[in-house]
Amino acid sequence: MSACLERLRQGIAELDREGLLRHRRTLDSAQGAQVVIDGRRVLNFSGNDYLGLAADPRLAAAAHAAIDAFGTGAGASPLVSGHQRAHREAEERFARFAGVERALLFGSGYAANLGVVTALCGRDAEVFGDRLNHACLNDAAILSRARFTRYPHCDLDALEAALAASRAEVRLVATDTVFSMDGDLAPVAQMLALCERHDAWLLLDDAHGIGVLGDTGRGALRHFSLRSPRVIHMATLGKALGGYGAFVGGAAEVIEWLLQRARTYIYSTALPATAAATATAAMEAIEGDPTRVARLHARIGLFREACAAAALAPMPSASAIQPLPVGMPERAVALSAALFEAGFFVPAIRPPTVPRGTSRLRVSLSAAHSADDVSALVAAIARCTSA
Repeated sequence: MSACLERLRQGIAELDREGLLRHRRTLDSAQGAQVVIDGRRVLNFSGNDYLGLAADPRLAAAAHAAIDAFGTGAGASPLVSGHQRAHREAEERFARFAGVERALLFGSGYAANLGVVTALCGRDAEVFGDRLNHACLNDAAILSRARFTRYPHCDLDALEAALAASRAEVRLVATDTVFSMDGDLAPVAQMLALCERHDAWLLLDDAHGIGVLGDTGRGALRHFSLRSPRVIHMATLGKALGGYGAFVGGAAEVIEWLLQRARTYIYSTALPATAAATATAAMEAIEGDPTRVARLHARIGLFREACAAAALAPMPSASAIQPLPVGMPERAVALSAALFEAGFFVPAIRPPTVPRGTSRLRVSLSAAHSADDVSALVAAIARCTSA
């Protein structure tokens, strides 16, 4: 056993030497524009609570009510006895919210993507994935045992050539809608046209798009004006919707097939009813206050304008994710630490999450941030990077 442990020790030491060792921060507060870490209150630009709903009293009240009605656990998988009325209502609510025929509630976005790809694809299939897709889409393709073809980031010509060359019986194109570390958008409308031409499914991971994209936060389908039975829409609840879990939406036949064959759905205990009730309350909050989404986009615009004025160059992004490239991991870690000392929580993103040489500060903006919060952050970044 000592040799096994020694290999791990050496691996950990190597991560430390390369500036890639990660450490968790312990928060002593709810998520929000400000958080308390180690007894210190700092402005929070680290999370994905894009609409400021994670600590919204209406969502908390819905969760409390669900506990009173259904308890703290579902007790079984959805196909045994774990499917409660709160789950059903949330699925029906999401179908209306996102504009799909039917929806299915999964335990997480990771589980949802694994369930979709492995249910639709096997050894007779080929999965096509963007080079910058989230890890769960890559893992899903590998676990499906399909042929896995990766194309350069947002390269439509390369994707079309790969689709045209494929002889697989089943083809599935998988992509983030908003790329989680770059903040840019996939050319979804053009991708759907390619899928129509080459008879392929299009799986959209809208984790960072739901609640953000579209004039009312309904996500990528509304933003790109998409409606097609070959589109499968996955949206997480743990980011802009302030809770936990994920929905997969699409044609009724697709959802029925997933209910029957998605292993991560069939063989997992259902989410607690609290998660479903929270999701329903979040969608109602977004619909009831459309200014929340508009406020987020105003903060995005302000951040980019302030960066330009300060001679800072964030990566091109119209989303709530605004990365500032710094190059080496040590530099990213040092800048993140300096910002924390100045009262701002901005994470350093390093390999393997991003390619080597592209370490960055990842600024996440929220509707809960004030204009002054954003201006103060940009001023602090300018001071730290020039020091």
